[in-house]
Amino acid sequence: MMSDLALMELQIAALFCHDAAGRILTTNEPDPTRAPRLFVGRTSAGNLWRFREDLPSDLVRELEALLAREPVATDLRQPLVSFAALHEALSAHAPVVSTWQGPAWRFPDAIARPPDVIAIRPPERELVREHYPFLASQLEHLQPCLAVVRDGTAVSVCFSSRNTVAAAEAGVDTVEAFRGRGYATAVTAVWALAVRESGRIPLYSTDWDNLASQRVARRLGLVLYGADCSII
Repeated sequence: MMSDLALMELQIAALFCHDAAGRILTTNEPDPTRAPRLFVGRTSAGNLWRFREDLPSDLVRELEALLAREPVATDLRQPLVSFAALHEALSAHAPVVSTWQGPAWRFPDAIARPPDVIAIRPPERELVREHYPFLASQLEHLQPCLAVVRDGTAVSVCFSSRNTVAAAEAGVDTVEAFRGRGYATAVTAVWALAVRESGRIPLYSTDWDNLASQRVARRLGLVLYGADCSII
């Protein structure tokens, strides 16, 4: 089984585009946005971090010194010990626009395959156009994509929000009127199986405030391997 630290390496590679020096540039998406100024991925085996390519070298040295002293987490649900100091250092350089923190999970070895979930490939893009027009326009880049379809339209989807040759990150959504029926759990399970069938590792992450997403993780028996922190 892959170590938690190796999984975090895979997740970082899936989340961001990097330059030759290992700095992060943009999100790894069909329509990318600028990367956070600092990303920290923590596991019980150690911490990893990435700096955006435009941070000055003196600020990077200051941040690295703080992160080098960050203890290895015994409870990934707790925030970074150095969070306030990191926030202050970045604020001195430029105002902090937002922060994001959340859990990261791996899938268990055994995943049950629920019925009534279908693959949505580019020829089937019309099935997602009503509720998920962004999927219809970017479907080639977000494979695999799985859905529950009702009355000829997808009402719950799980797709690869970030793709690399080694891993894929799940993106999940259910139309509000169809929530509470287990559809998100079903599409995510079949998505994970499809990613594995492609020879890659499925990953699932969210933020600590997204309780619905965390419920899906619990129902699937996902295993917490890390915690993410982004400061923009």
